Amino acid sequence: MRTIKSPTEELGLLSLEVSDEALLDAMIKHPILVNRPLVCPSKGVRLCRPSEAVLNLLDNWPATPFYKEDGEMIIDEQGKRVK
Repeated sequence: MRTIKSPTEELGLLSLEVSDEALLDAMIKHPILVNRPLVCPSKGVRLCRPSEAVLNLLDNWPATPFYKEDGEMIIDEQGKRVK
């Protein structure tokens, strides 16, 4: 779980008494908490960091243009990968 630049502390998730279920629920509600996102498509499982690593596992890419969470474009208007 990401503890830097995330609401982990504000949400009270650093306590050892917080259940796994509560942590998973928080990660679903606040994806920024997930430090190393796991992606499980038909091509296999991968830790997708940087986030654009997921593109190698997808059969169909998202609608274009597509940007990373920080605003960097990773798929251009023509559907081509920028990096």
